Amino acid sequence: MRTIGLEFVERGKLRFCELGDPPPPGPTQVLLETKYSGVTNGTERHAFLVEHGYGGGQFPSRHGYQHVGEVVAVGEAVTKFRPGDWAFLGQYVGHRGWNVEDENGLLVKLPDTVDRRHCALFGVAGVALRGVRRLGVQAGDNVWVAGLGPLGQFVAQAARAVGARVTVTDMLESRLEVARRCGAHVALDAREGGTVEALRAGGPYDFIYDCCSAERLLFDIHEHRLLAFGGTVGLLAVRQQVTYPWSLLHGTQARIETSCHFEGDDLRVLLFLYEQRQLVIEPVVSHLVSIDEAAAIYAQLAQAAGELLGVVFEWTAN
Repeated sequence: MRTIGLEFVERGKLRFCELGDPPPPGPTQVLLETKYSGVTNGTERHAFLVEHGYGGGQFPSRHGYQHVGEVVAVGEAVTKFRPGDWAFLGQYVGHRGWNVEDENGLLVKLPDTVDRRHCALFGVAGVALRGVRRLGVQAGDNVWVAGLGPLGQFVAQAARAVGARVTVTDMLESRLEVARRCGAHVALDAREGGTVEALRAGGPYDFIYDCCSAERLLFDIHEHRLLAFGGTVGLLAVRQQVTYPWSLLHGTQARIETSCHFEGDDLRVLLFLYEQRQLVIEPVVSHLVSIDEAAAIYAQLAQAAGELLGVVFEWTAN
């Protein structure tokens, strides 16, 4: 078991920190040895670079909420887990080699039938799924997802899984190709001429998900009449401030919503969809690397974030 963690020590700089040996679990707690952890690209980049007010500029700080681990010890009153089980933990505690958590916390047991490495992205997938469930996407709805980082990829898949027609846009062909492989009905390159016309032809959209935080997006939606009457704009990408034209909502019975994080029931549904292959993760994983390569990954996240998609750290003991 590795007894280290990651923490940001100043803007754009991280270090490994020593956690020490874990304490024995309390009566209702489980001790997890981390095997894999997933990078939350947007959240961690914002905190790493102190963007959008994220992290508050307070250092040192620890960020991340995607852990896959093996249960190595349980408290005397634990009934849901036993040593040898694997679980996903979604608590916001940063990347670390071990975790102690209550059995009724943000944990879901992982069966042998799934690729547990890829479950390290259950956090971002859970945020996406919650955004689709909470905003009320249903079968037959027309959905547009703007931005295809990990969050946008999973929003598109979650909407597809409930029976919606899904259009996606991005400026990177590699990300558009991943979305096509994962079932998007229409994938449009936002750099190309004719994209707005194609969006108008395919619209209006019952749900538009902002997974890119482009400043003009809400104005473009209004200008080109892309939102259906009574439709919803879901702001999932982090923004420090939101500005929109009044007429986007005035008289349209439309709404703007935000959605973030996830709950235990979202993890339950997510695991079901993953087991049924209605939501796939492997195509979204661009990097599976040792935790010892973390510095290089975060440097890339800061300087060339578009080159990363789903990033999973492997915590093999040295």
